[in-house]
Amino acid sequence: MASASIKDVAAAAGVSVGTVSNVLNRPAAVRPTTRAKVETAIARLGFVPNASARQLAAGRSDTLAYLVLDASNPFFTDVTRGIEEVAKTEHLSLFLCNSDLDADREDQYLEQLTQLRVRGVLITAMDYSNPRLTRLREQGVPVVLVDRAPQDGHDWCTVGVDDVSGGELAISHLLESGHRKIAFIGGPLEIPQVTDRLTGARRAMETAGLSADDLSLIQTDALTIADGRRAGERLLGLPRSGRPTSVFCANDLLALGLLQHLVQLGVRVPDDVAIVGYDDIEYAAAAAVPLTTVAQPRQLLGRTAARLLMDEAERGDDHHHEHVVFQPELVARASSAAVRRTA
Repeated sequence: MASASIKDVAAAAGVSVGTVSNVLNRPAAVRPTTRAKVETAIARLGFVPNASARQLAAGRSDTLAYLVLDASNPFFTDVTRGIEEVAKTEHLSLFLCNSDLDADREDQYLEQLTQLRVRGVLITAMDYSNPRLTRLREQGVPVVLVDRAPQDGHDWCTVGVDDVSGGELAISHLLESGHRKIAFIGGPLEIPQVTDRLTGARRAMETAGLSADDLSLIQTDALTIADGRRAGERLLGLPRSGRPTSVFCANDLLALGLLQHLVQLGVRVPDDVAIVGYDDIEYAAAAAVPLTTVAQPRQLLGRTAARLLMDEAERGDDHHHEHVVFQPELVARASSAAVRRTA
């Protein structure tokens, strides 16, 4: 059976289409007796208002969009919760898009969001130089960069964590525990956050009087548990004499995968290999060996980004772009507790 239309409601209530429209959009402008007749007709016919058409006519959508790198990563789940809190208070829906670390897929989503005319877009991107981001703003759609520190020449609102400082925290912690043979596991290096964490790690090595080249690099194709396991295979495949005694992983999923692989093969963590992750997702503290990690304020990132987006959407040209940078914190747990002496 075809859905009831606004004309069907008007005919059933004995009023004009304009009156039905007023009941839906400006009920205070309609007399209570007339409004009651229309509402009765709506209920009897099962009429469902066309929200898309109403938003198009109003020139604004009731939907926000968040484009993430990897929806399977609990870090982005927590950021999304923060965004959702703000969306709920603003009576808006949230559309979640997953690029899955695929630049082409990210580009396709941006094209779709341009056509959908969403209220605003939040994005943790593979490619922040994508011209489609600029095109969205040219069409009046505000864009906020999430989990990204401000960059020169980018006139956007940004909300992120100082990932360079986070990398320094992780390596400094391992150096203070006596480690000198340290590896960094992460990738792809095209992801800005991974590169920043590596930069901080190398900087900490140099500050300690070591060479940045003394930090072994094991690149991964993605930031997943499976890639962490594969990195563990490569780590254990290195000659024992030169094998790193500690590892800093670019995120917690890699660290958890590495931890699983080492424990399954009888490698003691942290006695044989110490591990530090990044993000402090919920599973980090619950691991078989609780994971030392660099914590980010995940939900706060989302709430802050969403509030900046709403301010830009409401104020337009009167909005002033802000660059909010949170400082990470090291959370020390059992995976790095063993103290090793320099040889």
